Amino acid sequence: MVAELRTGDPRSLARAISTVENHAQGWLDLLKALFPYSGKARTIGLTGAPGAGKSTLVDQLAKHYRKENRTVGIIAVDPSSPYTGGAILGDRIRMQEHFADSGIYIRSMATRGSLGGLARTTADVAMVLDASGRDLVMIETVGVGQDEVDIVRVADITVVILVPGMGDDVQTIKAGIMEIADIFVINKSDHEGAERVEHEIRALQSLAMRADNWTPPIVKTVATAGQGMQELASAIGEYESHLGKQNLLVKKRTQNWETRLLEMLRDALLEKARGALSDGDLSRWAAEVAENKRDPYSVIEEIAQKVIR
Repeated sequence: MVAELRTGDPRSLARAISTVENHAQGWLDLLKALFPYSGKARTIGLTGAPGAGKSTLVDQLAKHYRKENRTVGIIAVDPSSPYTGGAILGDRIRMQEHFADSGIYIRSMATRGSLGGLARTTADVAMVLDASGRDLVMIETVGVGQDEVDIVRVADITVVILVPGMGDDVQTIKAGIMEIADIFVINKSDHEGAERVEHEIRALQSLAMRADNWTPPIVKTVATAGQGMQELASAIGEYESHLGKQNLLVKKRTQNWETRLLEMLRDALLEKARGALSDGDLSRWAAEVAENKRDPYSVIEEIAQKVIR
């Protein structure tokens, strides 16, 4: 599968992603085999509130990069269906015109209950696309709002998409979302209020200085008309150049891996803990805690000792 995937074969790519996403037999060995081929693609995360036009923007940006003959992988993270557990929006009807283009691969992923705007296996799927030889991997998050900050630990470049006329604009761009942006996009900038959003971003930028001395540029777009894509691609290119200075990209990826390694360790230990418990243990402990017969802290210590042994 690795050899076929490295040729860019879409069927092999689809099969590999399904194997990883579903943790099917051999998924871990597959990731280990693919990892040495990864690290070459530029990963771009695009996030923002629902209704910001993320899908249309991703679609238009992909078109722009294809004109430059660059291959693109797109991961569209969607809410999970409460019935099937799959991605509600499926394979993105809006992007169907790309299906005949072998230079673009699109994959929808369901969050499956994960918070933070990403599915739990998004980073692994991004790595598979990277290892397949794609020049760019674009990740569109689910669009859940201010706590949608997981993308910063996966993407090299994070684009935060805002739109005018969504009520209290300051509320939409403060806190975590404000801090993770490498580039701001004001989409639907032909609507009233675009200037106000830009002024508020600049006012907030004046209050804080980033450690990498980068001031996120503000790009205005009208994605439905394809306007502003050249400017956005240029801003992404400028930030890439900035990351090339003083080894900033390696530093950024190192910080991201510190967090991700802890998350992977947590998941591995959780799986081991589940395997160490018998079917009735958890119910019994839960009942004892609920009836105040035991404290939950001692219960967790007991479980941890079983796992560490």
